[in-house]
Amino acid sequence: EQLCWLCLIICGQRCKHVFLWFVEQEKDPGFWKEWAQRTLKNALTLQDLNKNVAKNIILFLGDGMGVPTVTAARILKGQLNGQNGEETQLEMDKFPYVALSKTYNTNAQVPDSAGTATAYLCGVKANEGTVGVSAAAVKSQCNTTRGNEVTSILKWAKDAGKSVGIVTTTRVNHATPSAAYAHCVDRDWYSDGEMPDEALQNGCKDIARQLFENIPDIDVIMGGGRRSMYPRNTPDVEYPGEKKHNGTRKDGRNLVGEWTDRMKDKRGYYVWNKKDLFSLNPNNVDYLLGLFEPADLPYELERNKETDPSLTEMVDVAIKILQKNERGFYLLVEGGRIDHGHHDGKAKQALHEAVEMDRAITRAGLLTSIYDTLTVVTADHSHVFSFGGYTHRGNSIFGLAPIISDIDQKPFTSILYGNGPGFKLVNGARENVSTQNNYQAQAAVPLSMETHGGEDVAIFSKGPMAHLLHGVQEQHYIPHVMAYAACIEDSLCLLENNFVTYSIIRTNTKMTLLIRIHSTFFYFFLHLKSNTVYLTNM
Repeated sequence: EQLCWLCLIICGQRCKHVFLWFVEQEKDPGFWKEWAQRTLKNALTLQDLNKNVAKNIILFLGDGMGVPTVTAARILKGQLNGQNGEETQLEMDKFPYVALSKTYNTNAQVPDSAGTATAYLCGVKANEGTVGVSAAAVKSQCNTTRGNEVTSILKWAKDAGKSVGIVTTTRVNHATPSAAYAHCVDRDWYSDGEMPDEALQNGCKDIARQLFENIPDIDVIMGGGRRSMYPRNTPDVEYPGEKKHNGTRKDGRNLVGEWTDRMKDKRGYYVWNKKDLFSLNPNNVDYLLGLFEPADLPYELERNKETDPSLTEMVDVAIKILQKNERGFYLLVEGGRIDHGHHDGKAKQALHEAVEMDRAITRAGLLTSIYDTLTVVTADHSHVFSFGGYTHRGNSIFGLAPIISDIDQKPFTSILYGNGPGFKLVNGARENVSTQNNYQAQAAVPLSMETHGGEDVAIFSKGPMAHLLHGVQEQHYIPHVMAYAACIEDSLCLLENNFVTYSIIRTNTKMTLLIRIHSTFFYFFLHLKSNTVYLTNM
């Protein structure tokens, strides 16, 4: 009775009925046995491995989405739907394969988002603070860039004839997306306005410029970052009266205008708000540049739903544009503000960002097929975020622990950070958070910004060759699996013996047999028609 009353207080009447149902069901051992048998039956189907060639590849990157964040987001998702939360499944939870990724940088035990992005996009570990360059490059030293550039899975896919896209809730020249196209020894060189004169004189390029010059025909780009694209002091189109949003470029270039001029005869469109985005018919768009804010997009909880698209909405448009290519596509999707919420000690913001990314994963799954689309969900690093305190079943994920400290006799938040802005003293003693209506998750060590965590992060995968993402792996392994699955770049993507390498590509209408003899490719189509096989040499 006390548990039911607790649930009623936390979740309301709807949760009370759900809770009572689970309490009664869970008393029966048969309930757990039947659940386990269903899970076992599904697991047995995984013996038939999906060895198709991946036509499409989608990487969902939850920036800062460590395992505790995944668990807490799962509970939040359930509670938003009126459930207890613990028994809920995220969409990523449904993926059949899970591995762990070791996230360290070449010079850092606890990594940053730049070095890790180089690992899971370019396939090589790198120094913290650098993007798209090997560990031979030194942070902020321009003259160590040349000769140390490394390319990404996005470029490999583009060179293979696939369409490619980037969707992020941060600025499009932030650490994660920039490793897909840029080669920069400093992740903070967003525009030339943020670069030292010495770097400019030595020929280094800012990241925004590289977005349009290194791979000039990226099919879809969506996120924030407008101010890095315009000349210094150019008023922003959405916030013309706010100088902090003005353009930052010193070279006087209008990168958006240059892109628009280049793409005007190629069915290319630039949009800066949700209305303009939704006015487009994806069937009539081949290239899309969407910059919806001067810097990062707002948190999902603070998003203006009339002017700014959600991550799910951007992913929906991106896939509909990219999937028109018969050769398939590669799409990088970043839930980038999970990380920002944690840094600010704002667990509520971080977890709602994670739930929104899970919605985007659901939408992508509805638009694609596991038979020809490899989908991977992972994180670049974790945070010093946890939750505990012996909370009761169904306790609000943002609530207090049900006990008080036996040291200072004060309550504490279930969610805790190892460090960050949540450390507060009042009259020399720990703050009594029960007196606060909108309290911040508490932290053990005072810092203006909470830090990353160094533990492994999860890799969820489904689709062709997803079973290769297993066990505990180095983070740089991820793009090599993707390349292998899609048969792109220099990946040993075919089944090999000493003399002949072969692979089967299946579609609804034909089966393609690829045979390689001593690195020379011969292509044959086995046309299946009226139960007769016709062999055609291309």
